Amino acid sequence: MKSFCWLAWIAGGAGVAALGLSAAIYSTSADLAAAPGSPSQPPARLEDTGLYLKGQPGVIAPKNRAFSPQYPLWSDGARKARWVYLPPGATIDARNPGEWDFPVGTKFWKEFTFNGHKAETRFLWRATPARWVFASYRWNADGTEATLAAKEGVPGVADLENGRTHTIPSTGDCRACHEASRVEPLGFNALQLSVDRDPNAIHGEALAEDMLTMKTLVDEGRLRTMPGAKPDVALRIQAAHPDTRAIVGYLTTNCGVCHQDGSVAPSLGASLKHRNVLDADAIIAALANQQTSWQVPGTPDGTTRVIDRAHPEQSALLYRMRTRRPSSQMPPLGTVVADADAVTRVSKWLQTMR
Repeated sequence: MKSFCWLAWIAGGAGVAALGLSAAIYSTSADLAAAPGSPSQPPARLEDTGLYLKGQPGVIAPKNRAFSPQYPLWSDGARKARWVYLPPGATIDARNPGEWDFPVGTKFWKEFTFNGHKAETRFLWRATPARWVFASYRWNADGTEATLAAKEGVPGVADLENGRTHTIPSTGDCRACHEASRVEPLGFNALQLSVDRDPNAIHGEALAEDMLTMKTLVDEGRLRTMPGAKPDVALRIQAAHPDTRAIVGYLTTNCGVCHQDGSVAPSLGASLKHRNVLDADAIIAALANQQTSWQVPGTPDGTTRVIDRAHPEQSALLYRMRTRRPSSQMPPLGTVVADADAVTRVSKWLQTMR
């Protein structure tokens, strides 16, 4: 497997410390691909993963439950559908609200649709106590069948904009995000499934009646917590202004998933893991006017700040969200098109911080 050199998220060096993040070489785990015929090898066809009713491809099996995170990950404008399967009678160890431990047999699927055409479905399966299986399935042109993609990934499976295309990621790229701290599903935790949905969430999705939420999981006895503790079904990001709540929620998903460690200021990821509430105002205060070692092009050395109160448009946060230069863009994987809506929202919000 490859080793991935993670560039500093916004700052590099000191700026990463301000976020509570560490800039380091990230090495993926050893290649855990199962031998042919292994019971934990991903099937060759999506329909054999258990997503659909037997003999009825395209009809979701009732045992697989739909869900929608309140702060979705930006994926080049893809429309997504998500499902989870939890083995009968099994429970999730939810003692840590941001780092759940899922039972063996848990399965997740995420379907990506671009311009009305299904492009891929990703599959994450806890096959054994020590092993999660990662797989991606590519849909045919008619949208009638999806087959296992090569572990090296598949480029050009859907047209985006300005000649850019969607690429099915390699298993190495999948592990780079899912194993940033430990293997875990992304977008399925106490904050994302909270019944206290953020009405201003960037790219917020409608919550259908049949979708799983924290309340659903609690009512069905699916969460295991500390003795005597009751899971918080309405966890929320605390902020004095609704825009700050929404933007920190967006950053928590799109940045905090990978950036977990550090000690100078609360990181976007670790804050949720170690506290029951994300203090958005404290996070932003730690970023404001924090000097970075990474420089906005055309500015003098030593003048770039993560959030520049005096010159908001020169904030490293905004620049690195907006650019798609490989050496500068953030997130570094999984997107080739800048999130224009998020850039606009963040730009307007930064202007209020003068």
